[in-house]
Amino acid sequence: MITAERHRQISNAEGQEPSAPFSDITLIQSGLYPDGKVTTIRGGDSEDPLMEAAAMLMNSVETALVNSPPRRWLQRFEAARLVALGGRTPGARVAELGCGSGYGTKLILDVFGAAHVDAVDLDPAMVAKAGRRLARYAGRVNVAEGSATDLAYAFSPGGGGDASYDAVFEFAIIHHIPNWRDAVGEVARVLRPGGRFFFDEVTAAALARPTYKRLFEHPTEDRFTAGEFLAELQRQGLEVGERWRTYVGSDYLLGVAVRAPSDSRGDRG
Repeated sequence: MITAERHRQISNAEGQEPSAPFSDITLIQSGLYPDGKVTTIRGGDSEDPLMEAAAMLMNSVETALVNSPPRRWLQRFEAARLVALGGRTPGARVAELGCGSGYGTKLILDVFGAAHVDAVDLDPAMVAKAGRRLARYAGRVNVAEGSATDLAYAFSPGGGGDASYDAVFEFAIIHHIPNWRDAVGEVARVLRPGGRFFFDEVTAAALARPTYKRLFEHPTEDRFTAGEFLAELQRQGLEVGERWRTYVGSDYLLGVAVRAPSDSRGDRG
């Protein structure tokens, strides 16, 4: 059980005020939208979900930025580039890592044409915002509070199973995850053979810039370059080929990987 006191301890260790009031209950928010349009279910890491959250949640500056009109314009640009690299996903069952306030989820539905999206985020405030934004997509969206490294738990019951999604999307979230290779492995696990992974990432080159260090908070150890991220995809059986691009030098990486058949995946040990 993660108590209100535990939440305060972790927030204080990060030098932040608690992001939202927590009662002494486990991380479960069920029936947030009783009309059934969007269902929010439990999530989080089974050992210590808030410790991972403390290392991964955005600070107030980045939260404001990702919810700003310029970021919305940039996401539309990124979506267009991803369509050019990997095509649309009409009728697909999709998972999204780090959905934030749900704008990327909306693009997955409207631009890419997905039939259903299971979306996850660690921040309960963002989950609530996403639920409000996506309320009109009745029966097509499930928004869960949980970890991108444990989708079976976040999307239980009924989601996050092996080879259960036609596509997985992430709009610049994996660089926030300390154990980022586990998140890539989780993408590989839930994608069906031939399924596509649409990714948009911030690399170590950008994170090392003084502006990023001054304004934002990110894990500082084991950050990936564009080449290291692409190599990890390949190692996990996610084939990129020429379906990737970098922007602003090598600061930003966009691309689409395809999950290889199970008998041709690389060594993941």
